[in-house]
Amino acid sequence: MLKNRNLLPHPAIKPGFLPDGHIGDPFVELQSVDSTNNYAMAKVHAGMASAGAVFFAWEQTEGKGQRGRQWSSPRGENLLLSVVLEPVFMRPSQQFELSVAVALACWDFLQETAPGDWSIKWPNDLYWRDRKAGGVLIENVCMGKSWLFAVVGIGINLNQTMFSEGLSQAISIKAITGQTYPLLDLAGRLCSHLETRYRSLRAEGPADQLK
Repeated sequence: MLKNRNLLPHPAIKPGFLPDGHIGDPFVELQSVDSTNNYAMAKVHAGMASAGAVFFAWEQTEGKGQRGRQWSSPRGENLLLSVVLEPVFMRPSQQFELSVAVALACWDFLQETAPGDWSIKWPNDLYWRDRKAGGVLIENVCMGKSWLFAVVGIGINLNQTMFSEGLSQAISIKAITGQTYPLLDLAGRLCSHLETRYRSLRAEGPADQLK
C-alpha cells in the first residue's frame, strides 16, 4: 500500500529513506510534468528528496527514453514514475548492476500482473514476445568514487491501446489481457517489487541477482 501520498503543489517533500523506510515513502503524485526524471533530479539537487521518494505522473509532456528519445504517453493511461535511490554501498562502476536489479523488478511486476512471455532487452527495455511494453532510464549523481544518488525512471504501457505509426511494435498490458488496470494500485505493486530487488542487491551484492 502506498504511504504518504501527496498531491502537488506541495510546499516541501518529506524525505523518504532506506533501508529502514520504503520505496514509495513518500509517494508524490504529479498531475502533469515534463519528465518525472527531470522533476525528481531537480528535487534531489535542491535537497528536497532522498532515498525512497517516488514521483508519479498522470501525464508527461516530454518523457525521456534511451539515447535522447522521447517517451510518448496519453494522459492517465500508463505507469510513469521515477524513484530516488541512494546507492552509496556501490561504486559508480557498478551502474549496470543497478540496472539489472531494476529491470528484474519490472519483470517480476509484469509476470505478476499478466503472466506470460516477458523478457528484458538488457539493460533497459521490457518486451512481451517481440513487442515493447516499457523501458527504464537511470540517471546518476556521482562525486569522485562515490555514487550519491540514482534517479530511476520507469515507463510501462498499462492501459494504452492506440499507438502512433512510429510505435507499431509497442504493446500494453491491457492489449494483452483485455483488462483495464488501476494505475495507482499498480504503481504501489511496482514499488514493492523494486524494494524487494533493491534490498536484495544491498544485502547480497550484484553477483547474486540472477540466481
